[in-house]
Amino acid sequence: MKGRLMFLAGIVWLAVTQAAHATSAEYFELREGAVLESGDTWSLNGQRYRLYGVQSCLRGTVFTNNVGVKQDCGDASLAALVAFIRDTHPSCSAIAKASSITYVACFATIAGERLDLGTMLIAEGCAFAALDAHGLPINAVYSVAEQQARDRKVGLWQFPDIEHPAIVLSRAAKSNQERSK
Repeated sequence: MKGRLMFLAGIVWLAVTQAAHATSAEYFELREGAVLESGDTWSLNGQRYRLYGVQSCLRGTVFTNNVGVKQDCGDASLAALVAFIRDTHPSCSAIAKASSITYVACFATIAGERLDLGTMLIAEGCAFAALDAHGLPINAVYSVAEQQARDRKVGLWQFPDIEHPAIVLSRAAKSNQERSK
């Protein structure tokens, strides 16, 4: 069943990506003037945007770097997004809107290849595959990229105390439920 859901998620992502390609006239540049809130969310011209299917580290969560110093994981994800924006000049297209946030897919052209910003961030270990309410990846491609980054111990995965933000959020939700009983 889980394999079938991941297959369906991949099909949905393919359809979303094809729709984004079809509406290329509606692309906008993700530029340095954007007000970055986290490693996956920003504001531009009064509108909030979030990378669809991507979860950055949460601010206030920490990891221990290679010299034993505690670092804010959310700041690390944010710094990575800044670097990717500066280096790749991605363009984004809206794919869904929920309340005050527009979910987007962003792409950059590197060496003649069109690459997905979410995949790049996750494959380099700078972000994570977002999970749905059932704990399943929103985008199966991102889940594979995350597992490969984890296996290669790149980016944030090189630090042994790094925690997936979904685990942190789940633990916090469970704690809140227990306190409200």
